[in-house]
Amino acid sequence: MKRVLKIGGRAQGDARLITQLAAALRDGDTLAVVHGGGDEVSALQRRLGLEPRFLGGRRVTSVEDLEIVRMVLSGATNKRLVAQLISGGVPAVGISGEDGALLQARVTSADVGRVGGEMTVAPRLVTHLWSGGYVPVISPLGRDVEDPQGGGLNVNGDDAAAAIAAALGADELLLIADVPGVLDAAGTTLPQLDGAAAQALVAGGVAKGGMAAKLEAGALALRGGVRCVRIGDLHAITDAASGTRLVLSPVTV
Repeated sequence: MKRVLKIGGRAQGDARLITQLAAALRDGDTLAVVHGGGDEVSALQRRLGLEPRFLGGRRVTSVEDLEIVRMVLSGATNKRLVAQLISGGVPAVGISGEDGALLQARVTSADVGRVGGEMTVAPRLVTHLWSGGYVPVISPLGRDVEDPQGGGLNVNGDDAAAAIAAALGADELLLIADVPGVLDAAGTTLPQLDGAAAQALVAGGVAKGGMAAKLEAGALALRGGVRCVRIGDLHAITDAASGTRLVLSPVTV
C-alpha cells in the first residue's frame, strides 16, 4: 500500500515513531514522510529577536523568515530525522520540496508573505526513490512558479502532504496529530467525519489552528483522489482502525 505520512514536530521526538515506521515497512507498505518542525522554527525566530505569527493555522513568512524555515526544516530537522530512521533500520533519504521541483506553488496572499498554495507536484523524484527501496523524508518547502529565479516558498506541511499524496495516487494520507483523532466539543474522538461536519467544528471553534489546517488539507487530498485520509496519533501508523477517517460526504448504508 502506498502511504504518505505527515509527521509533526512533536511526534518526531517520540521514540515510538521509528519503531512504528519500521513496522509499517515490514508489513509491506511503501512510505513517503512529510515532516514539520514548526516549534523549532519558532524557537529560532525568537532567539533571533523575531516573533512568530500565524494566520489560519499557517505561518506568516517574511523573506527573512524563509531563510530560517529553510535552515531548520531542510537542514537540522530533516537530517536529524533521517539519521534516526536509518539508525532504526528504515532506509531513509532526506529531500526538500524544492529538490527536483517536487513542489511548485504560488504565493497565497500578501498577508502571509512567502507562503505557497495552489501547488503542483512533480512526483518523479519520490517514485525514483521508491523504486530504489528508499523512504523519502520531505521538508515542506516549494519553488515559486511565478519567480523567474525559482525562489522558495514556505508550504504548510499538511497541505504539502495532501498534494504529494494526490499526485502519487496514494492509497492513504495519514496526518499525525498530538491527539488520537479529531475531537468533538466533549473531547471524544470521532471515528469518521464528513466535510459538512468538519466545517461545523471549525466554525464553532472546536477545531482550530493546526487541526483546522489538517481538516482542510484532508479534504483537498480526498478531492484529489486519495482513497483514504485519516487523522490520528502515532498508533494510527500500524492500526488502520484508529484515528478519524475523513470523508467528503456522509456514507449511507
